[in-house]
Amino acid sequence: MLLQVERVASFYGDFQALFGISIDVAPGQAVAVIGANGAGKSTLLRSIAGLMPSRRDAIVFDGAPIGDLPAYAVAARGIALVPEGRGLFPSLTVEENLLIGGQLGRPGPWSLQRIYDLFPALAERRKMPAPSLSGGQQQMVAIGRALMANPKLLLCDEISLGLAPIVVREIYARLPSILAEGLSLVIVEQDIVQALKAVQQGVKQSLGPVQLSAGQLVDPSEDGVAVALPLAQDAQHQDRGQEERPAGRELRRHAGS
Repeated sequence: MLLQVERVASFYGDFQALFGISIDVAPGQAVAVIGANGAGKSTLLRSIAGLMPSRRDAIVFDGAPIGDLPAYAVAARGIALVPEGRGLFPSLTVEENLLIGGQLGRPGPWSLQRIYDLFPALAERRKMPAPSLSGGQQQMVAIGRALMANPKLLLCDEISLGLAPIVVREIYARLPSILAEGLSLVIVEQDIVQALKAVQQGVKQSLGPVQLSAGQLVDPSEDGVAVALPLAQDAQHQDRGQEERPAGRELRRHAGS
């Protein structure tokens, strides 16, 4: 496995946002995490990316425990996050924002020219201030900046948020080209249709019937899965007398593997 998340728990002060979530991501696999606001989807990605502290052995990436590493060390190992809200540097141009993503100097297929080939609209606006772009174009910059780090694992948090449907389709249409480079993808979405489409496009397989239940597989396929997370308050009221089963384990049983 490229990524193993085992019973990770995360807190905002005294509020517990994640309750023993476990998922596995194999090399080249696309995983979609869906759920309502407050389900802990973004918190899960932030924990994987090193932006929230976890137990050292709760997150294992490429065979090494990284749960207690800071975000810069996690990025250096090959995990890149496209954050909710994009997080661009407003004082920098499009190209300068992209170049920041390549500062780690990791080897790989993604370069400035490859990003411009993937998103031609950015090439035309490379010298413009990032805030002057449309929301969809800014999202392309955020994705391109993450790819410039040449990650093994790409984390995408709500990339359709606040965008027009036609723009969302344009961005999602690029995902197969990104996945063709062999990286793994974990994508968080409230939009179930887009989330499942991303998994389907990533593995180029037709998906099975949808069933949404907390911590279970949604639309099983051999190489792509979608996970539905329960709301944090629902998880908090689980029967403490019963042993929690890691969501990743449940996924595999449900998939019949």
